[in-house]
Amino acid sequence: MDSRASLVRSAYLVFSVAVFLCGGCRRNDAGRTGLASAVPVQVAKAESRILPRTFAAIGTVQPLRSVAVKSQVDGVIASVHFREGDEVPAGALLVTLDRRPYENSLAMARADLANARAEAARAATDNQRYSGLDQQAVISKEQFAQVTTRAETTQSLVDAKVAAVANAELQLSYTEIRAPIAGRTGQLNLHEGALVKANDANTTLVTLNQLAPISVAFALPESVLTEVRGSVADGRASVQVRDRDGAVLGKAGAVDFIDNAVDATTGTILLKVTYPNTDHALWPGRFVDVVLAVADNHPAVVVPTAAVQTGQTGLQVFVVKPDRTVELRPVTVLRASGEFTALAAGLAAGELVVTDGQLRLVPGARIEVRPLAASAAPGPAARPAAAKVP
Repeated sequence: MDSRASLVRSAYLVFSVAVFLCGGCRRNDAGRTGLASAVPVQVAKAESRILPRTFAAIGTVQPLRSVAVKSQVDGVIASVHFREGDEVPAGALLVTLDRRPYENSLAMARADLANARAEAARAATDNQRYSGLDQQAVISKEQFAQVTTRAETTQSLVDAKVAAVANAELQLSYTEIRAPIAGRTGQLNLHEGALVKANDANTTLVTLNQLAPISVAFALPESVLTEVRGSVADGRASVQVRDRDGAVLGKAGAVDFIDNAVDATTGTILLKVTYPNTDHALWPGRFVDVVLAVADNHPAVVVPTAAVQTGQTGLQVFVVKPDRTVELRPVTVLRASGEFTALAAGLAAGELVVTDGQLRLVPGARIEVRPLAASAAPGPAARPAAAKVP
């Protein structure tokens, strides 16, 4: 009897534990069902506005002016008057060559000029004197012609010597090598004591690049040339430049150059945009991401691109209804531009669409709007703020 009673008590204990555990499971299931009744999502409001069409390209930063500074005369570098990387104004003295050979040449030219002027003065005096004798018929016409020719020849020689002096002065001025433009100096290739040759194709003293303003060159397919040209002419085109990390470099600029021919090799057209670049954010030779935005004349219903999903029947969005349930609605996309998409049909301005959390949604599901976490929320330029459901 004792063993039978023990078995009965054990069975009763096991049954009680099982009932308790099953009750707990039902309570947990009920709790999970309650939590799943409202799906947490993020929403945004559809807006009626103009969404620019964008064209992305890789651009190259180019200085508006770049000069390879060379010597115009042979000589030895006497002194250098700048440091590498200096900002120099136009006309600033960069390099001085040994002036002594050119000073001697100038002195010789001036001496030859003085001699020629003396000869010319004597010949002019003889010509004046012989002119009177010719009028008196004292001398022959041949003698007078010889005197006149000599006076004219010596005067021409004076003119040649004047030009020689001017050329010697010019050669002497070339010993002072000055900046032809305002810009930033690059690497100095020759130093004091180095011999330079005039217009040496293989040697550049220094290169000057103008940094402000500066231009960015980029190429687009020739298929968009007509649209881009029309937008540029109407002032509806703007260019934004970013570095390879996505940071914006300078304010949006306008296209100020379209090449006069399509590159037959690549089928692209070259464009340029100029920036003030007062902060030197753009550097010559740097590769940047260029986005050309062409504004449309007609507004469209615009939603975040994340709201548009691809379903079995095409593109669709989850629309939030006044009772906080969602409706799955097919849409027609006009075009996408970055993080926003313009719709041609299927949605009206002012309606709320789900931008995150669609994987857990079905038509008729109840939703609960939850804001982005502070650590994961992008900046205001990246996406619109989450809309509130009434």
